[in-house]
Amino acid sequence: MQSNQVLECDYLRAIASPRLQVSTVVDTKTGKGIKSSVRTSSGMFLSHEEKKYPRIQAIEKRISVYSQVPVENGELIQVLRYEKNQFYRPHHDYFSDTAGSGECSCGGKVVRGLSVKPVKGDAVLFWSMGLDGQSDPNSIHGGCEVLSGEKWSATKWMRQRTTS
Repeated sequence: MQSNQVLECDYLRAIASPRLQVSTVVDTKTGKGIKSSVRTSSGMFLSHEEKKYPRIQAIEKRISVYSQVPVENGELIQVLRYEKNQFYRPHHDYFSDTAGSGECSCGGKVVRGLSVKPVKGDAVLFWSMGLDGQSDPNSIHGGCEVLSGEKWSATKWMRQRTTS
């Protein structure tokens, strides 16, 4: 019997698959998404309408409970697919004048700090900023190169204030 989380992964993948586009990164000058060799995955964001689906609401509620951040402070869920040889270089999810440097080892792990081997249905929670609103340079993270098959992930950014 499959767990709810595994079934939810399949559900998100089915929604996302026909709408995947080349992933982008945010241009710090314009704030717009641009293609970059730093990030080679494909992805898409769920729509506001899809956010109303019962399964999506259940996922969002669980994220809210575990993160202790209200549902309304969350951005739309992003679903990503990494195929063989695709990756996302180490980066921060905030902007600063001084960028930290991370080291990446091919094969699925970020060498600096914590390494997580992806397992379908599992979740990883980390904070890019402290409760004081200060960015955390230790939150550097990335997605190492896929050596075979494909890797799927769903990302949910939570804000300090409501996003609606």
